[in-house]
Amino acid sequence: MELTIQSTKTLHNGVEMPRFGLGVYKMKEPDEALKAMEAAINAEYPAIDTATVYENEREVGEAVRASGVKRDELFITSKVWNTDQGYDNTLRAFEASLERLGFDYLDLYLTHWAIPDTFVETYRAIQRLYDEKLVRSIGVSNHQIHHLEKIFATANTKPMVNQIELHPQLTQEPLREFCAAHDVAVTSWSPLARGRLLEDPLLAKIGEAHGKSIAQVVIRWHLQSDLIVIPKSVTPSRILENADVYDFSLSEEEMKMIDGLNQDWRSGTHPDKISL
Repeated sequence: MELTIQSTKTLHNGVEMPRFGLGVYKMKEPDEALKAMEAAINAEYPAIDTATVYENEREVGEAVRASGVKRDELFITSKVWNTDQGYDNTLRAFEASLERLGFDYLDLYLTHWAIPDTFVETYRAIQRLYDEKLVRSIGVSNHQIHHLEKIFATANTKPMVNQIELHPQLTQEPLREFCAAHDVAVTSWSPLARGRLLEDPLLAKIGEAHGKSIAQVVIRWHLQSDLIVIPKSVTPSRILENADVYDFSLSEEEMKMIDGLNQDWRSGTHPDKISL
């Protein structure tokens, strides 16, 4: 498959979701966040992934409007936070997100974590938003197989996306196989393992062979693994570097070597241990 920065993955409802975008987690300083988002849009990033808890939805909206790029040419994702879950609370949280963004729809809306007592009702509310055409596609984040099975048991519209922590030291192959079997696209958050991979000698050697940085090698691994990837950076030069991954390919052998780095190591919380 020939990959470009505009490459998309077709979700099970036919929506084309960009395979590459900007993650904006921890971008809480407004000016810094705006500059990062504007740099990404100027570099032709086709997507931005935000969330209520990131406290920068307002900046996402401002950056999109300031860019001059048409709203329908960018794919914007947000998520309902744990303390806003439940059917009625989720509907209210979505309305508040739209108001902060200054948009009249979202391209993708996700449950942020599977809070045990509320995640099924939360997803039911997200389905209503989809039925009312306020979101183009819907899904979940940080959901394990057993969470997905519980949602599938009652869902009228199954999730189109599951956004999970995923990187070469946490390859999550059983969950990815389950999602693929049920036509649920997988988005990788923390794709660089929060910098832990940037000293890895194997990745350094592969990068040297291609004239690329370790970060570029890892991002390319995500893309060639049929994953949607949302690397985060507030540094304009790094934002450009992260997007410069379309002029080389990893060999099958290199892909297998990177797969072999898996340690089931998480930079974040295990989804079964999350709490309010």
